[in-house]
Amino acid sequence: MKNPEQPDAPEPAAFDMTGRDRLTRLADFLFEVGMLRKTPRTGYQFLGSGAENVAEHSFRTAVIGYVLAVMRGANPDRTMALCLFHDLHEARTGDFNYVNKLYNTCDEKRALTDALTGTGLRERILDTWNELEAWDTPEAVLAHDADQLDLIVNLKEELDLGNRYAAKWLDCSLERLKTDEARVLAKSVMETDHTDWWFQGPDREWWRNKNGKE
Repeated sequence: MKNPEQPDAPEPAAFDMTGRDRLTRLADFLFEVGMLRKTPRTGYQFLGSGAENVAEHSFRTAVIGYVLAVMRGANPDRTMALCLFHDLHEARTGDFNYVNKLYNTCDEKRALTDALTGTGLRERILDTWNELEAWDTPEAVLAHDADQLDLIVNLKEELDLGNRYAAKWLDCSLERLKTDEARVLAKSVMETDHTDWWFQGPDREWWRNKNGKE
């Protein structure tokens, strides 16, 4: 319990990078984006298997968003941008899994704003983040579905590898999908073995003869 005589903690200092020119701030930004490679997605600790970092998640989410937008006839480039930057703030905040979120909060918009200040990119990227948060465009809804579909693809792989708990997670994730395109694609993911793309491609002679060589 807080001592009533103890003074309140001071407000956190503003993240002030105004003394740096734009090119330097762009260099800062690129180094910061690289932190996503070192920022783990924390939900897998509950699943018991699987692992990825935020950069890996963001990349495939962007690809999935592009695919969904083409299927829907929406703007694939816009959807891809929404996906690419959707977790950029986690370079500063880290990734909160659903248990963390019961006890912790973070100012995602402030983290993103501070990351972008001085780069010349702030308004452009904040526009994508605000659009995503508002869910008020077809591209934003598709981006949210792409976020879920990336998790679904990972969970299907874990299920194929024998983690039966992944099935429970999949039930929840599949229910979150909003668009017909995402549901159709998710159904195909669920019906496809994650190794088929490479194991089923070569004919039997390819395997029997070691790369097709005698």
